[in-house]
Amino acid sequence: MGNDRDPQARLIVYLHGFRSSPNSSKAKLTAEAVQVQIDKGKAIDWFCPQLPPSPQLAMDNVIQRIERSTAPHLTVIGSSLGGFYATYLGERYAQRHCKVILLNPAVRAARELAPYVGTLTTYDSDEPFEWRADYVEQLKAQQIEQITKPERYFLIAAKGDELLDWHEMVAHYPGAKQLVLEGSDHGLSDYPDYLKEVLQFACF
Repeated sequence: MGNDRDPQARLIVYLHGFRSSPNSSKAKLTAEAVQVQIDKGKAIDWFCPQLPPSPQLAMDNVIQRIERSTAPHLTVIGSSLGGFYATYLGERYAQRHCKVILLNPAVRAARELAPYVGTLTTYDSDEPFEWRADYVEQLKAQQIEQITKPERYFLIAAKGDELLDWHEMVAHYPGAKQLVLEGSDHGLSDYPDYLKEVLQFACF
């Protein structure tokens, strides 16, 4: 999608959560909203990959795609584990003024996912995959303790998140634009209500 040779062009990367995929409802809704902007003439290149289980390989693949892009502007949107990855990329590309949008991010992904070591399946497939102990170590290596240039970050955190602590999310992104939702849930089932604000931050 889009034309990344335009001086106003932007690469938008969407990163799904643990055991999720580009077929998640938030990923598809965001892709549709981005396509509307492209149809209006905005130069956007959309990238929403299926992330491999290995965090190191996942980031290597995404970094390769970012490095290939000639778009001068970059936005990374991440949900849950994808939010953890988005924070890592946001700091890696801080000098490119990378914008980062976080949807109920996993602030301490290694801690959260250590109990899941073993054979798992994705939410939309019966295809098994191995979540390995060394993947947890890879997450530890990607941990960002403190963000820089918080004005580049937009956090959406749900008080009703049944898996992750919204207090921790808020504390980890001080100074960022924050939208703390009363209720909702980990999957942000009311995401369509906030999609316009997400796109505004992502694209402008």
